Amino acid sequence: MIYIKDDFLSEPTYKGLMTYLNSNEFKEVDTGDKSFWIQESNQAFNDIVTFELEAIENKPIRPLLQFFRVSNDKVDTDWRIHADTIINNEKPDRALVLYLSKSEVNELHGTAFWEHNDMGEKMPSNISDDEFDLILKKDSNNLDKWKLKSVVGYKPNRLISYPANYFHSKYPNISWEKGRVVYVMFYKNE
Repeated sequence: MIYIKDDFLSEPTYKGLMTYLNSNEFKEVDTGDKSFWIQESNQAFNDIVTFELEAIENKPIRPLLQFFRVSNDKVDTDWRIHADTIINNEKPDRALVLYLSKSEVNELHGTAFWEHNDMGEKMPSNISDDEFDLILKKDSNNLDKWKLKSVVGYKPNRLISYPANYFHSKYPNISWEKGRVVYVMFYKNE
């Protein structure tokens, strides 16, 4: 199930976070076949998100990885349709994206969910590492291999949470000049 929570952060927390993000640089992280531009998130902010999520989901969660990420019209412009099946050597139950920056476009944009022509809407649980790697390398930017199912629209301070094995991407693949800044978290339900 995908769920959406608008106005996720209180106004003072949101404003303070944006001041923090605007006063720090995003650093490139090269993962071999892909580069991301991120800022580390601090534990105090991670704790706020965890507390709020546990209240929404009415159960404990265990974060696996959290960070801030930027994409714009020059960096991180691939479609890179994927599923997040292994994070820090664990299988996350869910992933979330918290939209942060103000939008500079009027067209539909946000997070897209896709159906792969052969595998469906989510990564099969029994897929081999080689098959997973093949999808990421061969199919992730080939729109002929995918059918767009839905797009959750971008709105600052909107959180979306979804099963980590769903195929997804940012939408569209190129963001605006100043950048689409989001908080990303992968977690397990306890």
